[in-house]
Amino acid sequence: MTTPSASRRDRKKAATRQAIADAALQLFLEHGYDQVSIRDIADAADVSTATVFKHFSGKEALVFDQDEDREAELVAVVRQRPSGQSVPDALRQHVLDTWPAIAGHPQAAEFTDLVNSTPVLRAYSERMWTRYTDSLSAAIADEFGVEHDNLACAALARFVLDIPALARGRQDRRAAVETVFDILTHGWEPPSRPAAP
Repeated sequence: MTTPSASRRDRKKAATRQAIADAALQLFLEHGYDQVSIRDIADAADVSTATVFKHFSGKEALVFDQDEDREAELVAVVRQRPSGQSVPDALRQHVLDTWPAIAGHPQAAEFTDLVNSTPVLRAYSERMWTRYTDSLSAAIADEFGVEHDNLACAALARFVLDIPALARGRQDRRAAVETVFDILTHGWEPPSRPAAP
């Protein structure tokens, strides 16, 4: 009897968290990050400031509301991949399954502009990506029984995390992702010149 009620409670918490994050992003995009207070966000989401802090550690975390989920997903992709699937192939599939939808979001450009134009968000984003690199690198290292500071594992993690930025703005983002993973998997080869007409 308690399971449905716990499940309902979890859904309600998730919905409240999402409503707060959505309200915050909308306010940040409309007014600028520095012009919006936690009280403004709480009012827009119709919750108390205490509720905002119950769900988010601070103002920056409101912008990157899926941060912890993304980090956990990356680690799970490596650790829970099907038997026989290589680490790069598992990561390739994950990037192809998740990134194009994020990049194609109607607010993706506005979000990127917000982060890039706000020093505190840019710094937070860089710390977040460093943490992702460390977590992903450690998961890869564990799979091969090597030290967490193994350079090959760190390089793979770093390049995988940079793929969305490398592919951004390309006409065929999916093909760009595939190209970078092919380089990671098979090595770099000099590009060939187009044939003369």
